[in-house]
Amino acid sequence: MATAAALTDLYPTRGASEVTVPRQDPVVYSAPGAPGPITPADLSGYERDGFLAIDQLITEDEVAVYRAELERLISDPAVRADERAIVEPKSQDVRSVFEVHKISEVFAGLVRDERVVGRARQILGSDVYVHQSRINVKPGFGASGFYWHSDFETWHAEDGLPNMRTVSVSIALTENYDTNGGLMIMPGSHRTFLGCAGATPKDNYKRSLQMQDAGTPSNEALTKFADAHGIRLFTGKAGSATWFDCNCMHGSGDNITPYPRSNVFIVFNSVENAAVEPFAAPVRRPEFIGARDFTPVR
Repeated sequence: MATAAALTDLYPTRGASEVTVPRQDPVVYSAPGAPGPITPADLSGYERDGFLAIDQLITEDEVAVYRAELERLISDPAVRADERAIVEPKSQDVRSVFEVHKISEVFAGLVRDERVVGRARQILGSDVYVHQSRINVKPGFGASGFYWHSDFETWHAEDGLPNMRTVSVSIALTENYDTNGGLMIMPGSHRTFLGCAGATPKDNYKRSLQMQDAGTPSNEALTKFADAHGIRLFTGKAGSATWFDCNCMHGSGDNITPYPRSNVFIVFNSVENAAVEPFAAPVRRPEFIGARDFTPVR
């Protein structure tokens, strides 16, 4: 396996100060006119904005199946005791369950669904593997949000992804209101990499999965990004989905409503962008967070 030291680091981060670097990679890797489920107009919008919202990716009946599986998993004592389950620091409710496509054959089937993996292949222009999967529960009455961040900054620094050739999809299993802690993205922010200040603590993931610290942009940088790009809040029925580029600046607020916001989150990485050693962390994160199995999804 290649090492980070053997590669040119296009996106320096976790140094003495914040840095901004123009994106060095394409956003859409497939050739113009390449076949796939995304229309040319939607693909152009994704390239421009860094995201693509779909009103209904899966049906109501399918939502019911996946939601039942989510409930089964979070109520299973064996899953809760597994290190792949992350709990809320205050309520001790299950917040996320990682590597869900390996824990559950039901969610493994969703990963292989052509409506899902076909879009990932079309955006990334190659076969893909699952870099990360999880279910996010975000129950009502106080589930905490995810602070502003770029996923790629973390995946580059702590997992060793060399290039921005990674796409995420968040599929809603409950309705996303404008009040229950929905996903927010700064449109166009994927065109600029923000390298964060501060070294990565050992085993940083144990804290960051509950509350982000290392890899968090400064208030000044976030203000500049928001002034330049604005903020889009995503709402939609259960079964809707949002695809977004790995370098989008995004986050979500706390959910203090009675209404849970649950989703399944899948990260696809190109097989041509396999992880090397971390670029800015002392050790790799566990494989259930940053996969080292680069087998293409079939």
